[in-house]
Amino acid sequence: MKKLIRAIEKLRPYFDAVARNKYLKAIKDGFIAAMPIVLFSSIFMLLAYAPNIFGFYWSKTVEAFLLKPYNYSMGILGFVVAGTTCYNLTKSLNRDMPVDNPINEISTMMCSMVGFLVVAVDSIEGGFASGYMGSKGLLTAFLVAFFTANVYKFFIKRDITIKMPDAVPPNISQTFKDIIPFAACVIILTIFDFFFRKFIGVCFAQFVIEVFQPLFTAADGYIGLAIIYGAMAMFWFVGIQGPSIVEPAVSAIYYVNIANNLSLYQAGEHATNILTPGVQQFVATLGGTGATLVITFMFAFMAKSKELRAIGRASSVPVLFGVNEPILFGAPLILNPVFFVPFIFTPILNVWLFKIFVDFLGMNSFMYILPWTTPGPLGLFLGCGMGIKVLILAVLLLVIDGVVYYPFFKVYDHQKCEEEKEKGQDEAVEEEQMLEIDSNTLKSKRILVLCAGGGTSGLLANALKKAAEEKGIPLISAAGAYGAHMDIMKDYDLVVLAPQVASFYQDLKADTDRLGIKCVACEGKQYISLTRDPEAALNFVFKILDEEE
Repeated sequence: MKKLIRAIEKLRPYFDAVARNKYLKAIKDGFIAAMPIVLFSSIFMLLAYAPNIFGFYWSKTVEAFLLKPYNYSMGILGFVVAGTTCYNLTKSLNRDMPVDNPINEISTMMCSMVGFLVVAVDSIEGGFASGYMGSKGLLTAFLVAFFTANVYKFFIKRDITIKMPDAVPPNISQTFKDIIPFAACVIILTIFDFFFRKFIGVCFAQFVIEVFQPLFTAADGYIGLAIIYGAMAMFWFVGIQGPSIVEPAVSAIYYVNIANNLSLYQAGEHATNILTPGVQQFVATLGGTGATLVITFMFAFMAKSKELRAIGRASSVPVLFGVNEPILFGAPLILNPVFFVPFIFTPILNVWLFKIFVDFLGMNSFMYILPWTTPGPLGLFLGCGMGIKVLILAVLLLVIDGVVYYPFFKVYDHQKCEEEKEKGQDEAVEEEQMLEIDSNTLKSKRILVLCAGGGTSGLLANALKKAAEEKGIPLISAAGAYGAHMDIMKDYDLVVLAPQVASFYQDLKADTDRLGIKCVACEGKQYISLTRDPEAALNFVFKILDEEE
């Protein structure tokens, strides 16, 4: 087992390169920016159709009233994501551009949205059809975003722009500077759309969906699901944030499938598409990647080891809400040979069981999108439209996860107990030497902590805030998600990168160097220990900032 893990670790540089890929990252960050639309619209879908479970049906007038916010938000998701993806890709491309000649992110965002409409929307009398403006147009949105950002780069890098006299205000000059690349993108896409419709007979967005439909079908099968969620767990096991690699490849399938499920349910049919956001968040990663909800509570209430019991109890609340980095790095579960098998295969078994319930027992798949921090069993219950079958599945998932993890838990608990006996029942942890903190160094400093989704970063930010308040130091700390930090990063003096996104350190450093601020990446055990020890956390950032001084 150790040889296998070492072999996987040797491939880590390649996995890191994939995780840092600017196009995959742009897709991920583009979706993060659009999540308020997704979550907001789902509220109205629940209000409109959840009462049907109990035999209550709204009148057509009320139903139309409830669905209007959904249609005008989720119904233009592809249009919006074309812009947010291009915006984030442009920021990545700007790392390679001269500081005094960057690409205008706002301009590329608007151009991408216009370009998306050109190739994805059919004209109808009095306007245009919205069929591919929502989730069905996501694949086209990504392609248009990639095209637009690179066309802008070609023109701006070669200075093929309209140049205004120096006396013209910069904001006016920028407007004219963007005219040529904007026009080039839209004209090229318009010509492409004309000939594509002429020779293929359908719009580009419809063609893309038809081409990728076999892939959607294959991904929904038992083997496809095993590959997707097994890969997610495997990447996390070697310390790489798995969803950052896998999610961009399947995100379009997620939202097409959940829209199709809802349409099937509205038509009184069986919602059968498996690959949806809810399956990842509330089935495969029940309690976080590796399906760690049950093992965390095993540590908290069944472990004989004092260390594991303490880690389990400290991690229980975050894991209940899908934030499992405290248990991943604290136990640790990742890079721990004992947990390799259950960590990889429990998510696969969970998804397979879910598919059996959908395929053979008539349970509806996910139709609604809920915040990823919704407790797993509750998210499963609400996302699938409630019902007795869903409750039975939720219980079975917890039982199966417990059965799979239990023997490995017992082995590790025994190992830890033996270690504690050898250490005289005292945890032998080498504490970092504390420095005498100079409050002037930290005075009015701003610390930004970044993780994958803004969960564990909040733990460290709160620890810093607590220690600063106790010592009367006016230090400001905040938490955020990597990818949503670009516009606020300039307001901080130090950016701390959590271990699950440490592979992005070089990209972050390039951004912070441009801004003249400091950044640092944490290791797993170190990061978790800092979240539990406010004074050590304050000491950690003090050393970094003191070096800067």
